[in-house]
Amino acid sequence: MQTPIEIYFEQTPNPESLKLVTNQILLPNIIIDRRHGEDTSEFPLADSLFEKFEWLSGVFVSNNFVTLTKSIPNDWYEYMSEARDYIKMYIENNFDIVTKSYLDTQLAEKMSEKEDTVEGKIKDLLEKYVKPAVEKDGGFIAFHSFENGLVKLKMQGSCSGCPSSQITLKSGIEGLLKRMVPEVMEVEAEAG
Repeated sequence: MQTPIEIYFEQTPNPESLKLVTNQILLPNIIIDRRHGEDTSEFPLADSLFEKFEWLSGVFVSNNFVTLTKSIPNDWYEYMSEARDYIKMYIENNFDIVTKSYLDTQLAEKMSEKEDTVEGKIKDLLEKYVKPAVEKDGGFIAFHSFENGLVKLKMQGSCSGCPSSQITLKSGIEGLLKRMVPEVMEVEAEAG
């Protein structure tokens, strides 16, 4: 017998994003983030949500939560119950969150990462210290690149467009990485 799906809401620091937490693991240690108009061929859940809700501008999924970002200034209370019910139905029907090929690619990349390089150390610190804190707020900060002392990170989920993301990036993450990895001189968000 399948465990009944439960979903509850959590506010995020980004007023345009809402985190929906489930009692089911949706994507174990894998993330996917798409904005309206981007290719969702590997992300059937986002494709379905964008088709259903015209107010939706972004969908982010990781572990046991979905972060939705709205494109209009209306209050969340107008949409949150309908969005929760739709996501619950989607999960209960065992519809694919992402495609099998996307899962396979992500798992292969995780297996091939080397932790003894500067990039590996940066990724490890992000995984251990940054990811848990940022996920609590419905977001994700992904490693993009490291070159000539500059770390570029991609802001995803509720972090994308969040008013406090620059403070988190500069005061929190940059300070941590500079202390722990001497090669790091600066951290910035990757555009787009």
